[in-house]
Amino acid sequence: MKKVAASIAMTTLAATGSEGAEHFKRVAPQAVYETAPGLGQFTDEVLFGEVWDRAELSPRDRSLVTIAVLVSTGKIAQTASHVGRALDNGVSPEEVGELITQLAFYSGWPNAMSAVNEAKKVFDERGVGPLSSSNGDRIELEAATEASRKAIVDSNVAPTAAALAELTNRVLFGGLWQRPDLAPRDRSMVTIAALVALGQPEQLPFHANRAMDNGLSRSEAAEVITQVAFYAGWPRAMSAVPVLKKVLEGRVAAVTGPTAFAEINVVRAGEGRADAPEQYFTGNVETSGFFRGGEPARVGGATVSFAPGARTAWHTHPLGQTLFIISGSGLVQMEGGPKQQVSAGDVVWIPAHVRHWHGASRNEAMSHFAVAEALDGSSVTWLEKVSDRDYASVAVVD
Repeated sequence: MKKVAASIAMTTLAATGSEGAEHFKRVAPQAVYETAPGLGQFTDEVLFGEVWDRAELSPRDRSLVTIAVLVSTGKIAQTASHVGRALDNGVSPEEVGELITQLAFYSGWPNAMSAVNEAKKVFDERGVGPLSSSNGDRIELEAATEASRKAIVDSNVAPTAAALAELTNRVLFGGLWQRPDLAPRDRSMVTIAALVALGQPEQLPFHANRAMDNGLSRSEAAEVITQVAFYAGWPRAMSAVPVLKKVLEGRVAAVTGPTAFAEINVVRAGEGRADAPEQYFTGNVETSGFFRGGEPARVGGATVSFAPGARTAWHTHPLGQTLFIISGSGLVQMEGGPKQQVSAGDVVWIPAHVRHWHGASRNEAMSHFAVAEALDGSSVTWLEKVSDRDYASVAVVD
């Protein structure tokens, strides 16, 4: 048996000598064989003899998914053994703690608090802790996607539950999702595992798209659902399959063969109109027309309209950015270079990793259509704001 089953057998469910002679190493306790022998057979031969060894998802990822299911569904009695297995599979104690924190928001505080007690038992046994939050930089969320999400919350949630909308924007996405204690891909992966386990497929499209934007592959997303089937039941997994199928089709996944059909997606003028996030912009800035190409394309963009004097913060793009100036007069500047004036009809190319900003001129509004490609799910890194002094201090070059 490979490492996962061997680790399980040694830690909590060690097999006897006679059992070790069987083709599949015994993982299920003897009581299972004595009470439900079929369950014992499926546990050893299928779950741990096959599924946990499938290459589509690493043992580390399978542990994260499994703990997510157990925490979100309140299966506390099984949590400690899987926390121990997760540590053996390369999940750090800090990641275990952050997974529990994430799922407090998605499955409720009682489930998370109960899971903390089980995880601490394992940490104490292994001499782990106390833990502290990471001192790393906060994770910057992709501005266009975040602005679109906020616009939906503000229009659909705020009129009925203003406090929930405000907490969603400020705490959930403005706080939790920006914590560096769990990688964005892993944070998305455990969230979709929890949503499937909880039987909430209506929340899955947003988070499945977010997971793949954060680096989770199509095959990994499918394997997450397969893993969840064993720990939350087949009905939950089967209900999630058509939802994931629609998400993948919407992303226009690569199709082999001489012909392929995918629907053309038209984003109508002004669709998704919203105020740009204040932390990334200065002045009155409005965004609309967000789009994102389906896989294997990585391109995305939006229309951004700046009032006079408004501008972006300093930022960079991993694969560069193109600006098509639609109307008005604006400015663009790379760090250490002069401000350049741009007008309707101009096209601006900003190379990868170049610190820069762009916006309207002091006395005239400007709109541009911005296009950028994503690398590992991210198309922009936001930095500090452009001060009023810096905006006004450098001479403009035509």
